[in-house]
Amino acid sequence: MGDGHEHPAEHPGSGPSADGQGSGPSADDGATGPEHARAHVEPGGPFWLGHLGHALVRKASVSEMDNNCYLITCRRSGEQLLIDAADDAPRLAELVAAGSGRLTAVVTTHQHWDHHRALAAVVAEFAPRTAAGAADADALPVPPDVRLTHGDRISVGELLLDVIALRGHTPGSIALALTDGAGQVHLFTGDSLFPGGPGKTPDAEAFTSLMDDLEDRVFATYPDNTVVHPGHGDSTTIGAERPQLASWRARGW
Repeated sequence: MGDGHEHPAEHPGSGPSADGQGSGPSADDGATGPEHARAHVEPGGPFWLGHLGHALVRKASVSEMDNNCYLITCRRSGEQLLIDAADDAPRLAELVAAGSGRLTAVVTTHQHWDHHRALAAVVAEFAPRTAAGAADADALPVPPDVRLTHGDRISVGELLLDVIALRGHTPGSIALALTDGAGQVHLFTGDSLFPGGPGKTPDAEAFTSLMDDLEDRVFATYPDNTVVHPGHGDSTTIGAERPQLASWRARGW
């Protein structure tokens, strides 16, 4: 297990204060360049920290599956939301403590086992409200307090995240869209969109469904500088992936 420190992408002394409010500008504050888009983390390694206007986003990788867990902090209120309590509850507790120490909500992006192994433990420790896509809700080890559908909104302090249903990897897969203070959009896509293609689907019908949703609800909706934060591996941008849409359709995966 790592020491829980943030990735050294910031100016010395400019990291968040103990309450997660932040004390100064970050080297990646408002950036859309390669380092900001990549947001590389490894299991047991340091957290990645992004300063996004009134939000802070921390990224950690856990487990042998290299699952990404994202902690979104409202800098004004200190309220926090965790996206995917994938595994390693002690590590996720360190992630929460690196912010304000409070956890308001946990959102599970989809029903697959590697994205919720620590959900019960995190809920037991922090008592957050829980949410997941409606069609995946019954498969989770902790029944969600809120069953999300396309177009819903989640509030975290003064932050709002839009819910995007992306049907295909699982029936109830969702993504969350956060717009920062400069108008920059960050998409947390679970296993529905990665650098180089969509997530795996069980059959051709599910693949078509996922591609239709991605094209209509993501690529036709958000600009090229939108940052995509997937459930595994490095982040990317809509602009980097857009030229590949036709080839993804043609290859069928």
